[in-house]
Amino acid sequence: MLINIAIDGPSGAGKSTLARAAAKQLGLIYVDTGAIYRTVGLAAKRAGLPLGAGDGVVAMLPSLEIDMAYDGEGRQRMYLNGEDVSEAIREPEISMYASDVSAVPEVRAFLLQMQRSMAARGGVIMDGRDIGTVVLPGAPLKVFLTASEEARAERRCRELREKGIECTVGEVLRDMRVRDENDSNRAAAPLRKADDAVLLDTTELDFEQSLAALTALIKEKFGL
Repeated sequence: MLINIAIDGPSGAGKSTLARAAAKQLGLIYVDTGAIYRTVGLAAKRAGLPLGAGDGVVAMLPSLEIDMAYDGEGRQRMYLNGEDVSEAIREPEISMYASDVSAVPEVRAFLLQMQRSMAARGGVIMDGRDIGTVVLPGAPLKVFLTASEEARAERRCRELREKGIECTVGEVLRDMRVRDENDSNRAAAPLRKADDAVLLDTTELDFEQSLAALTALIKEKFGL
């Protein structure tokens, strides 16, 4: 059995942080698919495209060269046409662009094979919004990670502040609600819990407890 784990969930649920930590603890490869969409979103913003300019985004795709690599500490780095944009894609404004471009079917098709090829060898924890439903529907373990809106907003704002980005919980909560609405109602691969996914709600859990819960699910499923 290939050890492939699909983790989905709404914005700010801690998918990336927990998946990265679990992968490091268990010796697996972590793939942040959200970073890939953020890279396309950054390209759209740099091209001067407004939100909702689907045709413009599609026209831009052939000119994009998107690559992913890992640094010496095992952190995922994203490259756009040869430039390391790993920090640039984390700016708050790029979240809305990522959500916007991810609703474009041609963008999802453009990136689908890239994501699947990463999982083909196994030993991968991949997180996003449609991993268990579209990208890796055959993954042996699917987890839908969530928490209350307030908890997610507080955690996301704390992360941004730690990176030197000013924010308020109210601002983050407003943007998060818009993104969740867009992601859940888009026609192409909407955010939803796969029928066979395990629901993991971390509202009342701190980071260590959340990580322990996630790794316990993985160890039980694969006998690690």
